[in-house]
Amino acid sequence: MAFPPLKNDLLLRAARGEETERAPVWVMRQAGRYLPEFQAVRAHHSFFEICRTPALAKELTLQPIRRYSGLIDAAIIFSDILVVPQALGMEVQMNPGPFFPDPLVTPADIEKLTKDVDVDKELGYVYEAITQTRQALNGEVPLIGFCGAPWTLFSYMIEGGGTKTFQKCKTWLFKYPEESKALLNRIADVCIEFLVGQVKAGAQLLQVFDSWAGELAPHHFQEFSLPSLQRISSGVRSKLAAQNVPAVPMTLFPKGANSQLAALAQHAGYDVIGIDWCVEPSEARAAVGDKVALQGNMDPNVLYGGRDAIEREVKRMCESFKGGKAAKAWIANLGHGITPGVNPDDLHWFFQCVHKYSASAPSA
Repeated sequence: MAFPPLKNDLLLRAARGEETERAPVWVMRQAGRYLPEFQAVRAHHSFFEICRTPALAKELTLQPIRRYSGLIDAAIIFSDILVVPQALGMEVQMNPGPFFPDPLVTPADIEKLTKDVDVDKELGYVYEAITQTRQALNGEVPLIGFCGAPWTLFSYMIEGGGTKTFQKCKTWLFKYPEESKALLNRIADVCIEFLVGQVKAGAQLLQVFDSWAGELAPHHFQEFSLPSLQRISSGVRSKLAAQNVPAVPMTLFPKGANSQLAALAQHAGYDVIGIDWCVEPSEARAAVGDKVALQGNMDPNVLYGGRDAIEREVKRMCESFKGGKAAKAWIANLGHGITPGVNPDDLHWFFQCVHKYSASAPSA
């Protein structure tokens, strides 16, 4: 499939660990509710209707690229991590947060899941959205595909939605460890097929969102989350190679698992590790060395602090990531997704500040 040539490869160069003239920048949930143009589309369509309608998913993906053209260095396909539980046969509603009417209560309920998931059939609408979006981007910026990490998806499937305590899903880990590991691997295998399909459809970088990584004790993360994350990184690479499809960089965002950064850089098999705002960038770099690129990490709530606060925090972030040198192996981002109340003009200022403070000093 022929796509227009890429005009801005800053993201891909940084993901490969290269030095860049400035840090590439995008933000998680950039196609989101803070944009009035997003709200205008959302007013007429349900959330998952948009996900399942390639033309609408394409439109929402392109909205921040249009608004911030020349400032933003990546598009991320409009979709949701919970399309994977849907592919496994679970019902998911969004009103406004995710709700599973029939969650998994005991391991016996695993029988309710679809045995052999035809991922291309179940999630082909995401592939079509990616292909249409890649064409429409006309090479302006790379397109990111993504999925949720097995532990994070597992928690939603058992809790039945968001949770503050993780009581139900952790009960599974400790009471039914073997059944839990089998389910985590089963989720991982769907994720592998899904990510490979996204690359074949046109995704130029992949991100795995482990939003609840920080909810596990370090040894439980090593036991329950890390193996499925490794299974995904190795599985995607081997399947792409077997089909003679060029590999793309892979990012892991293990939110909150800041004690695990060194181990993840060493063993997880990803090119980029995303970090949240609760770790100092210079300390994260010291932990991972030059094994991986880093992505992050400004607190999203700084975007409510006004222009002076945004500029001050971006300057500080850039200094901590760069350590007095040129930007290298770093993708600027927030430490989690942008939230709905942000003024789009303040995000514009964030992008401008990243351009200014991440740039290499002009040579004398």
